[in-house]
Amino acid sequence: MDGTDGAGRGGGHRVHIGSFTSAGGQGITTAAVNPETGALTLLSTTDAVADPSYLAFDRSTGVLYAVSETEQGAAGAFRPAGAGLTALGPAVRVGGSGPTHLSVAGRRLLTANYTSGSVSSLPLAADGALSGPASVLVHRGSGPDPSRQERPHAHQVLPDPSGRWVLSVDLGTDSVRVCAPDPATGALRLHGETALRAGTGPRHLAFHPGGEVVYVLHELEPQVTVCRWDPGSGELEPTEEVPVASTGAPGAVRAYPSAVVVSPDGRFVWAAVRGADAIVTLSLAGGAVKPRRTGSVECGGSWPRDLAADPSGRRLYAANERSGDVTWFDVDPLTGQPRRAGSVAVPAATCVVFG
Repeated sequence: MDGTDGAGRGGGHRVHIGSFTSAGGQGITTAAVNPETGALTLLSTTDAVADPSYLAFDRSTGVLYAVSETEQGAAGAFRPAGAGLTALGPAVRVGGSGPTHLSVAGRRLLTANYTSGSVSSLPLAADGALSGPASVLVHRGSGPDPSRQERPHAHQVLPDPSGRWVLSVDLGTDSVRVCAPDPATGALRLHGETALRAGTGPRHLAFHPGGEVVYVLHELEPQVTVCRWDPGSGELEPTEEVPVASTGAPGAVRAYPSAVVVSPDGRFVWAAVRGADAIVTLSLAGGAVKPRRTGSVECGGSWPRDLAADPSGRRLYAANERSGDVTWFDVDPLTGQPRRAGSVAVPAATCVVFG
């Protein structure tokens, strides 16, 4: 472990780190962030939820949510307390298997259920606690890759900045679905589906701060698809594909992109790429719809499953699953290029969120 000397416990942010308990992880790890250096000091762990591979923090209630990426599929709610977390009741079934992502949309918790190819919506109490039953929207379709796209595999579900729509990314069907939450029940109703290039395997997306451009990162082909987003009509229009790693080179390790992040000031896009074990920088100097790859750095470990920017955009944090660490980077304010600053050991790390 390095880069942690002097990491203060007061005056800074907290981060929460998810991990696979089935692969030796400790569940959810809470760490303090040194406000001057960005270094992490580990504070506590909880294994109250099995395989909490993805986390989301609701700033309106101060509650942390975690998926349980298991066959049964569940989600848990936690409130930060002291140096750790207090569970707000037992985990609640999400009505789907293998949930890989979750987000908060109003007074509902949304989960993307990879194995069952569905998205779920669960009600939230006033204090942020979870209850059921879940409302489930099942995806339909498949893709050309017989080993990864034999059926739908919802990988992410996220409300748009306007709060009117919910977008779900499906690796198995090469598409992004746009849903409208029912105002009375919170159930998701399909509004439209945008097809992306067959076999690319979309995994995650991120919105530009302007709210009208979306960057879709693909797992099966290392690229970002740039899309125009109309929050009035709920229409998503692909406009351009931008590679984030080389493909087809003799002897090259296959690249599996995992996470995409847009800087808070809207000047850069970063992508984590497994296999290549890199963080790629795209500049938006030519405009939000014209990203240009400007550099790549090593992720500091192996298999970067998630990438997070701190609230200021001055630093990036990579959760390196196979090497079992979280590595942080200082971001050059002019070029957006990350520079490794330190790391801390977190076995089977999968996700980093601030809260």
